Amino acid sequence: MTTQQLTRIAPQSGCSFKIKRGQVLRVVDPLGEQVSDLFAFDEHDHSCRLSSGRSLDYASRIYLTTNDILYANNSKPMFTIIQDTVCRHDFLLTPCSQEMFEILYKHKGYHPSCFENLLNSLKEHGISGHQISTTFNIFMNVKVDEEGKVTVGVPLSKSGDHIDLKAEMDMVCGLTACSAEGSNNGRFKPIDFSILG
Repeated sequence: MTTQQLTRIAPQSGCSFKIKRGQVLRVVDPLGEQVSDLFAFDEHDHSCRLSSGRSLDYASRIYLTTNDILYANNSKPMFTIIQDTVCRHDFLLTPCSQEMFEILYKHKGYHPSCFENLLNSLKEHGISGHQISTTFNIFMNVKVDEEGKVTVGVPLSKSGDHIDLKAEMDMVCGLTACSAEGSNNGRFKPIDFSILG
């Protein structure tokens, strides 16, 4: 693989990019305890998009890591996780949104969100909000107890931890540095990424 320079996503922001089949997306937590939301579409058919449900069904577990596949809604493989130094990511919770901050946290007024950052980044590719659903929440530490109660803990990622995802098709992707205080141990930090190959 050819190493390319890391691109930095500023705290509480996002970006979009294209990746080709066979290339590898490396997502790095440069400072530690920072979540990154990833969503993806088939570059040539935006009705084919990342599916939490298909991915978790086929893995038969909720915590995905090395050798697991992230599937599209039509059951086509999108990414294969080929390296993972954290081994705890979330695929249950939707990207944080203005409505989430108001309903869950009783927040008053505007709050930056991953949904807004994904939407703004992906607009240039002709993608609208209703097409963005549950993201792969990289480094997010979601716990589910015996009764099914969901809690969000401090991310386990330390400075320099990363995950490598091999693209199984040509894709348009959105990636964020998560905007939710509760997901990032109360602080907002950047996320780095590069496309290898």
